[in-house]
Amino acid sequence: MRRPLLAVLFATLATAAHADLPEPVAQLLQAARIPQEAMGAVVLRDGVPLLSHGAERSMQPASTMKVLTTMVALEQLGPVFRGRTELRTDAELVRGVLRGDLYLRGGADADLNEDVLARMLQELRNQGIWRIQGDIVLDRQLFQPAQPDPHAPPFDEYPYAYYNVVPDALLLNTNLLRLELRSTGGQLSAVMLPAMDKVGLKADLKLVDAPCAEWENGWKRPEAVRKDGKINVLLRGTFPRDCSTSTSINVLDRHDYLERLLRTTWKRVGGVLNGEVREAAPDGTTPPTSRLLAAHVSRPLPELLRDINKQSDNTLARTLFLSLGSLEADSALGSHPLPPSEDSTAARAGQRIHAWLKEHGIATDGLVLENGSGLSRLERATPAQLAAVLQAGQRSLWMPEFVSSLPIAGLDGTMRKRLKDSPAALHARLKTGSLHAVVAIAGYVPDASGHPCVVVAFINDEHVANGAGRAALDALVDWVARTPQSTPPAR
Repeated sequence: MRRPLLAVLFATLATAAHADLPEPVAQLLQAARIPQEAMGAVVLRDGVPLLSHGAERSMQPASTMKVLTTMVALEQLGPVFRGRTELRTDAELVRGVLRGDLYLRGGADADLNEDVLARMLQELRNQGIWRIQGDIVLDRQLFQPAQPDPHAPPFDEYPYAYYNVVPDALLLNTNLLRLELRSTGGQLSAVMLPAMDKVGLKADLKLVDAPCAEWENGWKRPEAVRKDGKINVLLRGTFPRDCSTSTSINVLDRHDYLERLLRTTWKRVGGVLNGEVREAAPDGTTPPTSRLLAAHVSRPLPELLRDINKQSDNTLARTLFLSLGSLEADSALGSHPLPPSEDSTAARAGQRIHAWLKEHGIATDGLVLENGSGLSRLERATPAQLAAVLQAGQRSLWMPEFVSSLPIAGLDGTMRKRLKDSPAALHARLKTGSLHAVVAIAGYVPDASGHPCVVVAFINDEHVANGAGRAALDALVDWVARTPQSTPPAR
């Protein structure tokens, strides 16, 4: 029954492509000088369109693209899927000395952090290993290419921000340094965590009279400066007097980050390393004959989906997208790699998503995938496509896990401050999206009779800034929430 129903949906949407927008939405668009053709919207009740406006228009979906990535991942990987990190070796152990290399193999473990690393290294010590005679080899080769192109242009002017971190298969602590800044009595203190071998912090910040809440206004782009084997993280600009704040920055090369934290942690637990910490080459990955010494698995997929969708976590979404192109679920291990392929990991992920859409009878015309997070100038989708994905989510075996990952209007995630005075508050579950000149929303909204409706809307226009576009989207959601079940579809 699945395919015929969706075929009927697309045919119906095509015939209703120029339906009028609800008056409150149209008025807000006009006031903001946003043309109606800049908006694409679909509202479905039991598969029947209440509203279809530009439904087949291919548009930038921003972070509502995560609806597609997370839905496909949940169905393809399942709720027991977990990313996995392993410490392995094929070296002989003699009187506590590992006479060869130790491999740290990445498996898209989204929860790999400094505490996990310390526990895994402590497991080696508990097994009597105190010296590594060879090298520690960092195996990131699950994703191809193994590391993002360091020469690729940054997405925006904030490459050091968390949302811009590009994942790899062995991403530790999301490559972030945590900063604690405090100014009291005309003095500034700055602390950086975690502590790393030969990595220091230099805060050259001038104290000024400014509101603490606006501390980032005087912030200049931080940078890491290497000299004589040491790295100093430099903070420049201004900072308000009598202010304290914390933030995280991504400024260290990911090899430096992992290498120096490994050295510090292994030394702290009483270990000695005679060799180097080096990256695995494509022909020098973890040997298949190696034995497992320690392992860690991430939280199960449904828990990660809540982080991805409620907080709109781009790095987690991109990790999950690449996991679709590199891993499959394993009930015992959490996951294991797919067979090798000549295609890139992103291409394989795209193939898997297209196959799922085809299986569910969802047309892919106008769909463009890049990283699955929506943090992209290339990605495109139509409102009709995401509406069909949301319909598939309602029929999915894992519907409760999927729906629970979406932000609740007026309560949590990216919807916590929106629609508080609407009947949609506490009832609607909606993924939001926002980029320069783009706002979007996608999810489920109960109508005035409590009947769930699928709602998807994109606005692509320069005038969406300063909340104008978001107000129009909220007006659409509010209109759905106030619409009684007997209301006929808009034409």
